Amino acid sequence: MRNRQINIQIFSLFCMCFLLNCSSIVVPESDFLEEVKVTPKNLEYFYDSIRFEVEGKIRLESVMIPWDPMVRLELRSPEKMLDLGVLELQKGLDAYRFKKVFRIHYEPWMDASLLEIKFNQGQKDISEAEELKVLAKGILTTPLLAKVGKVYPNEPIPEVGLYIPTGVAAIDMTRTGVFEVLYNVGSSKFDLTPTNVEVIENLKTFITENPSIISIKITGIQSPESSEGKNSSLGKDRADNLYRYLAESGIIMRDSMTEVTSRWNDWFDFRLLLRDYSKISTQRKDEYYSVLLNGSEFLDQLEQLKKISEFSTVSRDLYPRLRAARVEIESKPLAGLDQNKALELQKILVENKEGTSLSLAEWSIAGEFSPRLQDKEVIYTKMTALFRSTIPYNNLAVVKMRMAQRTLDPEIKSELWEEAMGLLNQASRMETNPYVMHNQGQIMIFMGDYWGAYKKLSDASILTKNKDFLKVNEGLRGALDIIRGDYKLATLRFDYPYTHAKDYFNKGLAYFLIKDYVNANLSFEESVIADRGYGYGYYGLAMVASENGQKEVAIIQLKKAIDTNKLIFERALIDPVFDGIRSEQAFYDIFRKDIF
Repeated sequence: MRNRQINIQIFSLFCMCFLLNCSSIVVPESDFLEEVKVTPKNLEYFYDSIRFEVEGKIRLESVMIPWDPMVRLELRSPEKMLDLGVLELQKGLDAYRFKKVFRIHYEPWMDASLLEIKFNQGQKDISEAEELKVLAKGILTTPLLAKVGKVYPNEPIPEVGLYIPTGVAAIDMTRTGVFEVLYNVGSSKFDLTPTNVEVIENLKTFITENPSIISIKITGIQSPESSEGKNSSLGKDRADNLYRYLAESGIIMRDSMTEVTSRWNDWFDFRLLLRDYSKISTQRKDEYYSVLLNGSEFLDQLEQLKKISEFSTVSRDLYPRLRAARVEIESKPLAGLDQNKALELQKILVENKEGTSLSLAEWSIAGEFSPRLQDKEVIYTKMTALFRSTIPYNNLAVVKMRMAQRTLDPEIKSELWEEAMGLLNQASRMETNPYVMHNQGQIMIFMGDYWGAYKKLSDASILTKNKDFLKVNEGLRGALDIIRGDYKLATLRFDYPYTHAKDYFNKGLAYFLIKDYVNANLSFEESVIADRGYGYGYYGLAMVASENGQKEVAIIQLKKAIDTNKLIFERALIDPVFDGIRSEQAFYDIFRKDIF
């Protein structure tokens, strides 16, 4: 029954999608509304509202001179209607004129709405319009795609809040190491050159320092040179070769945490190298990017690249770095209390003693490395009774925030946010602390107070130079910049080495909104590489392709995006950003199987 209801909802959106693609509603013979327009042509979300101007005139020299005319504006969706009122008409010698600026508070139902103007004459309270014209279809709400920690159905729960680190652990214990082994042209067996030996030693050192391995990804790549082969087997052989070498070197390579893959006929790695290549001008790079993003086949793009000046120098420098296998390792250092202190802690908690022989740092370590939120809650709650410190209040607040992320009950969620904010307010009375401010800002975002959140996050960034903290805080601040409409500033917030797909997506979104499609495309690709199941990276690639007129590419990427979850599916149906491909039959075909 529930699936049937969902399909009915999706079918309604599908029908609305066709409606949004219609050029106009039926217009009678008189056409009094011919000279009415809305500016901007496409209604856009901008910092919590939709702002536009409606202007027009009703000519008096028409065959049918309007008698006691009236025009009314409405914003209408399948589920709701907003009456924007009757427009004041100024009668002149040749026409009735009207002009009015609107600023409407945005609500989600408006996404699938039509802005309609209606004309009547002679009667003020008539329900049916003599003439109706659609001025705009849908709302461009691209900035609202920014990821700020909110939970959505069918998506992984975002981790929010920052624990105050103990000095033993960092904000995020996870460490990412990237190591590249180079191969001779056409070879899948790497030589132990001084460069490769150094890479392998650095890799082993990284694992020694971070022995709790989360994942290992080995990707074999190959350059476009003919001597590198005409299929993907060379890249795969390189990845397999490096996998065997590492396994034989004593590195544990469990199947559950190891991925061995390859890339072939893919310009992604070349684009990454080109971005930091310093021997050609920015203008010349733009020539390369225009080819790399034109949607042509790989070999066609290669021939086009060869015609660009200085390609021989670029390929000579960059191709050898594409004869490689890349190892990406995510792991953590060993952490936590030793066995004796862990037993002592357990005894204190079980017996509920008033005092403690453990220090604040030891309690903090115990809390930080307890895997379950329930255990952390017990430890930090006990700490608030034992120590006058910002740490337990802040960290207990983070526990409450993450518990709120995991409940579907809105009342419980709101209660947990309030509890967390109360703890943070108590912590702030003890000390002005950037972690406390960050967490207050995160909760304010959930409560819809974007401006208050932005001020908290800004103050937090001023208080510290810790790069790990700033990466998280500035990333969230950049997402708010996008929602607030300061897109250029948002691009500056993401100047950090990210590992999560959502951060790359936010970065790409900022570039997309300032129409820097080259950097937007690259960031969206990085989002896809970081997590192919995330979906939004593909959605971003589809947006870029649609804006660049690459209809086939846009539809391919959009198909990948909507396959990931229903939320993206429903948004894609009505998003005006895809108006450029909405007239294509292939656009509707990618939705049909899930509707009918």
